[in-house]
Amino acid sequence: MLKPIPALMSAGLLLVGLAIALRAEAPRALPPGEWPRDGRYEPLKDLDGYFPFRPPATGEAWERRAEWVRRRILVSQGLWPLPTRTPLNPVIHGRIERDEYTVEKVYFESAPGFFVTGNLYRPKQITGRVPGVLFAHGHWQDARLALSGEEEVRREIATGQERFEQGGRSRFQSLCVQLARMGCVVWQWDMLGNSDAQQLSAALVHGFAKQRPEMATAKDWGLFSPQAELHLQSAMGLQSWNSIRSLDFLLSLPEVDPERVAMTGASGGGTQTMILAAIDPRLKLSFPAVMVSTAMQGGCTCENACLLRVDTGNVEFAALFAPKPQGLTTADDWTREMATKGFPELKQLYTLLGAPGNVMLHRGECFPHNYNAVSRSAFYGWLNRHFHLGFKEPIIERDYVPLSREELSVWNAQHPAPPGGPDFERHLLRLWHEDAQEQLRAAAQSEAGRRTVLRPAIEILVGRTLADAGEVEFQPTRTLAGDGAPWSVQLGLLVNSTHQEQPVVALLTPTPRTARAVLWLTREGKAGLFGPDGAPRAPVQELLRAGWTVCGADLFLQGEFLTNGVPVTETRRVKNPREAAAYTFGYNHSLFAQRVHDVLSVCAYLLQSAPAVRLSAVALDAETGPILAAARAVAGGRLEAAVIDTEGFRFAEVGAIHSPAFLPGGAKYLDVPGLLLAAPAGDLLLGDREDGWTWLTQCLQDQPGLRVERLDAPAGERAARAVAWLRARP
Repeated sequence: MLKPIPALMSAGLLLVGLAIALRAEAPRALPPGEWPRDGRYEPLKDLDGYFPFRPPATGEAWERRAEWVRRRILVSQGLWPLPTRTPLNPVIHGRIERDEYTVEKVYFESAPGFFVTGNLYRPKQITGRVPGVLFAHGHWQDARLALSGEEEVRREIATGQERFEQGGRSRFQSLCVQLARMGCVVWQWDMLGNSDAQQLSAALVHGFAKQRPEMATAKDWGLFSPQAELHLQSAMGLQSWNSIRSLDFLLSLPEVDPERVAMTGASGGGTQTMILAAIDPRLKLSFPAVMVSTAMQGGCTCENACLLRVDTGNVEFAALFAPKPQGLTTADDWTREMATKGFPELKQLYTLLGAPGNVMLHRGECFPHNYNAVSRSAFYGWLNRHFHLGFKEPIIERDYVPLSREELSVWNAQHPAPPGGPDFERHLLRLWHEDAQEQLRAAAQSEAGRRTVLRPAIEILVGRTLADAGEVEFQPTRTLAGDGAPWSVQLGLLVNSTHQEQPVVALLTPTPRTARAVLWLTREGKAGLFGPDGAPRAPVQELLRAGWTVCGADLFLQGEFLTNGVPVTETRRVKNPREAAAYTFGYNHSLFAQRVHDVLSVCAYLLQSAPAVRLSAVALDAETGPILAAARAVAGGRLEAAVIDTEGFRFAEVGAIHSPAFLPGGAKYLDVPGLLLAAPAGDLLLGDREDGWTWLTQCLQDQPGLRVERLDAPAGERAARAVAWLRARP
């Protein structure tokens, strides 16, 4: 049997749990000491897991899957919708002349006051339009500016990694110089916290390990805080935005041919390459080196974001570029098995799409983890063939005199470095947040905006829709008579064989039975449907007497999922000791999302349990009200009516990344009102804050046929009011 997760608790919550246990002695589906065989009890997945890619059988199936995965990337990066493209205001200075090429220093603003820094390499002789190449360097310290020592270069020459004692001192300059000699314009820019890009430090972006209470504030928060994760603001997202703006910059150069634009990078630069290639159709060729594999997915905080790799991984990200030309390389690292695990599946997809020759794996397991001269040569050949450059292959680099740190550095007395640090960090995230909120509030004003912006994002936050809830089957374990009452109570497991999940349900069926059914959620789980005597509570009995089927459920880690009846106060985390939420929630659904999945499973079962069933749902507390709001948003309009009391809950006020209420992105998409707005149909009786209610009704003015009423009864009377409202509907 799968072992349940021990509930974490405080002394105060222990008393609460005991009170709940005494107050709601509901009948159990399973014997004491037995728990559902639910796959979610299994160990969490982390970046060192196994991430296979399974190509679909048809092009149409891949098109649907690719849209979902691409949307997941964009949402996870904080790029749904894309931030406003403000002026780049590029500054190009310090031109250096070499034999066949020039090198210039460049900085521009990817957002107001946020600078991207790097070097621009151009051929001296340009006729017409020429190819453009983006080069992301990866996690080498001071990569763009650094020069290797003599002994290191000689060792690399001896092992075949490099060829020249001069040019071999910088693999990064080597690639740029060779491409410029081949007639390409090359833009090489800095990772955050690397070389000249010091507004956000390397210790923060790449070394973050512990939460900073001073940056976890309701306003003006910092990266990695609960507030940043609730708004999907991450270091990785900033780097992805810098990649997009780098492509904007490259394409702004009049000599660059937009039909021949490539990107390459190694290690962390390979991550940046595959992400931009997946989300930006302007790229025409991709070459992520020593990164893509079914094994380790990227260990740095700048390569991880909440939601990013849930049920997907790097090989599938690379697959999103198909059928355009893509080359990959391996080394004696986590990519060493790519030839047998990952690449055959990529090749299968390219074959399915009619372009088997457009994907290539250059094997380099004999070399350590780097972008050496041999793998660079493979890139030159791939670029040469697909961009029709006309060079004889193999293309071998020629030696050159590398530039010094001073010659490459962007900042000097005439071009001083901009301010950075914690105040800048807060300012940048505030700008990002305000821009997103302005766009989302505008989208919320119309059904078209809700359909194309809000709803697709919330589907990613939840990770599932009712349409793909899976195969569900009710397996009753106990049936209780109603002691003469015209209903029966069936207890059992709702087995979702597709997703290996087993919410525990109580199904109360009246005689006679109408086509009406209601899912009633409570923070106590299905126990909330029953009084201290074990009989259904009065509002439930009223529905049963009216012929309505009523279903209660223990969502994951509620009710019979618990080892001791005490509510969970802190969710699980992966073994990684660093306190970045993405290490857990970049690979695993949040508990909030898992509970929404259970609601979808129950809805799917009830909708298929009888012909023409008319399904409603009720949730009257701050724990389950938002869960039902999220389920309703992704239910495709199949919930005919819902009664939701949020008790004023807002994701923005969740103060810990391991709170059971934590949902990455939950606050970004207009918080709970955004969930409520996203539902395409279904009447609503709502208890919420005054501002939430007012704004919701204003936004829904374009849907006059939708019935939205306010739940304004006192707390003790809301269940009765819910029943009366449901029964009054035609």
